[in-house]
Amino acid sequence: MMQSHSPWTGRPIVLVGLMGVGKSTVGRRLAVRLAVPFVDADHEIESAADMSITEIFAEYGEPYFRDGERRVIARLMDGTPKVIATGGGAFVNDETRALILAQSTAIWLNAHPDVLAERVKRRDTRPLLRGRDPRRVLADLAEQRDPFYAQAHIHISSQRGPHEATVAAILKAIGR
Repeated sequence: MMQSHSPWTGRPIVLVGLMGVGKSTVGRRLAVRLAVPFVDADHEIESAADMSITEIFAEYGEPYFRDGERRVIARLMDGTPKVIATGGGAFVNDETRALILAQSTAIWLNAHPDVLAERVKRRDTRPLLRGRDPRRVLADLAEQRDPFYAQAHIHISSQRGPHEATVAAILKAIGR
């Protein structure tokens, strides 16, 4: 699925969507193709906190993490051309979503929970999946979060194929 959007004007491009959809991998490749910097918001949060996201969740909980995430994304939204990959829950926060929608081109990368579960099995670094069935958690998260993600300017379907296909779909959607 894809929504049309006016050609990219150089505003930050912010990738949103569930964990495992490829925001970081696609974002890096997209940034190279656009010759702009890539920023992973999760890495910026870890750097600012001097802790891993898993440690932040364990020590302080999700609300604390989301507040820090909101502040970091606000700092990244400086108007310069770049590609920003956000954490899966970032766009659910009302303030963060409003900021992203007002100051960037928001792109929702969407994939079926089966595809996502297959992808996230590869790493055990996701706090929301610890000790739980990834397919079930991702299906539940999709049900809760998709109405928020659907507010993004552009919708791109991320399939089982290579990430380059997703990058190509984004470039087409932004007129590049």
